[in-house]
Amino acid sequence: MIGLDALGVVSGLLPAAVAVHHALHRETRDWWRSAAFWALFAASLIAGPWLPDVANGMIVLAMVALATAGLRPAPVRTTSAAERAATAKRLGSRLFLPALCIPAVTLAGTLLLPDGKVAGVALIDPKQVTLVSLAAGAIVALGLAIRLTAAPRSAPAAEARRLTDAIGWAMILPQMLAALGGIFAAANVGQWIAMGATTIMPLDIPFAAVLAYCLGMALFTIVMGNAFAAFPIMTAGIGLPFLIHHFGGNPAPVAALGMLSGFCGTLMTPMAANFNIVPVAALELRDRHAVIRAQIPTALILLGVNIAIMALFVLPGTPR
Repeated sequence: MIGLDALGVVSGLLPAAVAVHHALHRETRDWWRSAAFWALFAASLIAGPWLPDVANGMIVLAMVALATAGLRPAPVRTTSAAERAATAKRLGSRLFLPALCIPAVTLAGTLLLPDGKVAGVALIDPKQVTLVSLAAGAIVALGLAIRLTAAPRSAPAAEARRLTDAIGWAMILPQMLAALGGIFAAANVGQWIAMGATTIMPLDIPFAAVLAYCLGMALFTIVMGNAFAAFPIMTAGIGLPFLIHHFGGNPAPVAALGMLSGFCGTLMTPMAANFNIVPVAALELRDRHAVIRAQIPTALILLGVNIAIMALFVLPGTPR
């Protein structure tokens, strides 16, 4: 049955390809640092579930040491600006098909295979249908992009290396910060946050509790760079004890709006490398914070809407 372990293997193929590409193209003296860094990341994704916790911890420490020593990216042979312009002119709007293919396949898989059965056979873990569909969409999009552009077989690995080298170690921040959020939750940091919040705000008032939860999700995400890292902390500290247990809020919308508030923080922080640094590197923008500046107004408006919806419609006894 296809589940998270299989998805880890598929995800690990990209850093593995980048590591092999570094090993085969040794333009810099310290090429081995980048090769080892991405190889360790691939090993963590592919073999992590079967490795002892100590081994996984050693992999993380080794990656931190390599990143601290400094990765040494080298220029990657790629197409010229004139060649890219000619390809864009030839393909036109068809260039967007691979990108649109990802959400289309993800949505189709989620709706058509809700129980994970294909032709009556339990093929996919029902809890992971959406993630498996997303991975399938990425694979289909890759094949379609190669077919459309008539790119050589080595192009995906070369372009993946070019992008990962441009971003560097920050590419793995989401995974690192999500793990940090789990550690904080296990250390009961949420309870300490709740104790501190009660001294500042009257959390026995519904709106104050909603404000503390939504703003806390956004602020913690800004600091940690990942809403999934902030979620267990704020939900354990404020969401569960106050909004759900004390005021009787419906867990589903409370959690959904809380996560969405965290995503508002994602739009406003450079710590969210996958959202705010990748586009800068991919578009070769001069201003590293250009994407964040463009997103801040939307983030603030959406955060205000989340707070209003939760305060007015989610908690029992509030106007509907």
